[in-house]
Amino acid sequence: MTQSDLVSRFAPIVAAHRSGAFLKGDMLSALTLHAEGRLSVVYAPFDHVPTKAKLVVLGITPGAVQAENALAAFRTALQAGLPHAEASRRAKLTGSFSGPMRDNLVAMLDHVGAQHTLGTASCAEVFEPARELAHFTSALRYPVFVAGENYNGTPDMLSTPILRRMVETHLASEARALPDAIWLPLGPKALAAMQHLVRLGVIDRSRVLEGLPHPSGANGERIAYFLGRKPRVELSVKTAPAPIDAAREALRAQLARLAA
Repeated sequence: MTQSDLVSRFAPIVAAHRSGAFLKGDMLSALTLHAEGRLSVVYAPFDHVPTKAKLVVLGITPGAVQAENALAAFRTALQAGLPHAEASRRAKLTGSFSGPMRDNLVAMLDHVGAQHTLGTASCAEVFEPARELAHFTSALRYPVFVAGENYNGTPDMLSTPILRRMVETHLASEARALPDAIWLPLGPKALAAMQHLVRLGVIDRSRVLEGLPHPSGANGERIAYFLGRKPRVELSVKTAPAPIDAAREALRAQLARLAA
């Protein structure tokens, strides 16, 4: 089933939902795309792909909170009489990257020169929602749950047929739609999905950025060292400086080549 088919299938279901959570009871059943054992995949309106996007930030899969927010925005737009495509766009924008994680990401990308590759003074410009120069997506486009909890990478997505198909269909279609974008996978699971598409010839390895520390606040020390805000001698034993140094220099060289 194509992206537009899914939107058309679920739009009337979402629009008719009057109150309460979407991911509970009969509504959860109505939105479920696949269920097998403890694993389930649920529809949420994360279909919109901005064709002007220069940077793609890739996570693992949307969580329940993201899904609820997107579904609520989708319903509001549909009930206002907006076309499916515009309702999908507005739903996707409700999940725009913001707050400390965005600030950390902008600082690190600017630190390695991504702003020059992207043609901006700072990567902060790319994250302005109205410009749609950044695309926030997931290796698994639609929310995946294990025993009702957010999927965290287990079972392995590439070893699980339904999850691997999602990578090879939905994610691959986004890669083909954005051949000139730079892809930034957040964490090893998202990176594994991108590497799989590289092996399949769907995306050029040179456009996938590897080694940037995850922008989460819990990763503060690695981020501070990456940015040169914390000296090596002050690092805790939990932070190994050599891989961070190597990743920083590799990213600078890669982005310089892309900008040339």
